[in-house]
Amino acid sequence: MTESLDAARPEVAEEEAEFRSVDAQIAMTLDAAVRPQPVRVAISEAQGLLCAEEVVAEHALPGFDQAAIDGYAVRSVDVRTAGQEPVQLPVVGEIAAGSRQPRRLQPGQAVRVDTGAPLPTLADAVVPLAYTDGHQAKVTVHRSVPSAGYVRRAGEDVQIGDVAVRRGDTIGSAQVGLLAAVGRAKVLVYPRPRVSIVSVGDELVDIDRTPSVGQVYDVNSYALAAAARDAGAEVSRVGIVPSEPKRLREIVEGRLLMSEIVVVAGGAGGATGDEVHAALSDLGRIDMTRVAMHPGSVQGFGRLGPDSVPTFLIPGNPMSALVVFEVLVRPLIRAARGTRNPHRRIVGARLLSPITSTEGRRGFLRGQLLRDEANGEYLVQPLGQSGAHLLASLAEANCLINVPEEMTDVPAGEQVQVTFLAQRA
Repeated sequence: MTESLDAARPEVAEEEAEFRSVDAQIAMTLDAAVRPQPVRVAISEAQGLLCAEEVVAEHALPGFDQAAIDGYAVRSVDVRTAGQEPVQLPVVGEIAAGSRQPRRLQPGQAVRVDTGAPLPTLADAVVPLAYTDGHQAKVTVHRSVPSAGYVRRAGEDVQIGDVAVRRGDTIGSAQVGLLAAVGRAKVLVYPRPRVSIVSVGDELVDIDRTPSVGQVYDVNSYALAAAARDAGAEVSRVGIVPSEPKRLREIVEGRLLMSEIVVVAGGAGGATGDEVHAALSDLGRIDMTRVAMHPGSVQGFGRLGPDSVPTFLIPGNPMSALVVFEVLVRPLIRAARGTRNPHRRIVGARLLSPITSTEGRRGFLRGQLLRDEANGEYLVQPLGQSGAHLLASLAEANCLINVPEEMTDVPAGEQVQVTFLAQRA
């Protein structure tokens, strides 16, 4: 089950022109974002998910006054002159971390304590071992400490009633640790949106087979599944599906029942695209359009099945498929996760080599983003040519160069906008 996102978005009117703008297509797809219903999971399984509740601390952190360092628990007034001349105090006991035996400190005494040990009654400071001679029966203190020195007070980190983790926060290692520290074994989270990846094409074979003449490996189901995982989805790689209408419709219909997003690669453009569109039309309206972008202008989008699941029909060319995924599908996945800003970071950079782009379409060209160490300026080196088939250059890219629709030739030295892609380790 899913819940529709309530975020208000501008109405998207279909353009009269032959091409629909990229921004209009993005807005239309984001308007279809759905978020899975929250589920309660063990905190060990919550990492990377968005918190779906305000986690209010029912216990203080720390829960008691404790030593912040190995040393001696004392009354600070008893060692106030230690900076002028050494002060000797009898050591009347030792408290280890985890001790549950209450102790009371008398004036003029010291108790040896480990880091994390509860302080004895009346002690208000800890003298670090480095400030003493370390003796066990009678300790000599060489430096004074102030009241509360080297002590972690009860509730200093989190008090009862404080919000430990907020709704909408991404749960990372620190949040998992904080949840454990306030005694939460489980937390309500938004699960990862489920994304199904389907490849269509009679020319496709899986990578465990040897292609015959006219056949190619199925790249899309693997590449797009990886891209969806990178975006934060729970991915089901369906793999190659026959273009035979009845079988294709049955498989996609089944995926609609267990997905928040379905992506059909090879479902846009050419005769196969027409067949896919016809086969899936019984499941809901699919808007086939030409988007003013390059590569990947021909694509389809609809909300199919009883739950109106957002479904993309994208080109079969792997390079085009990955760019369309980056521009349109990834933001939808991020929005479905509840990410406040579903888009990647965009920065300005100076172009190191000239580029050309298709007139009337926004270009998304592969590039390598660099940083000028002298002045901190971003530089970008275009990779490969403008051909949509050059997948190898995308593997080397760490950004996409965004070329406005009205520009066809951009000389070296010009400032351009670039979109960060995931950085390689």
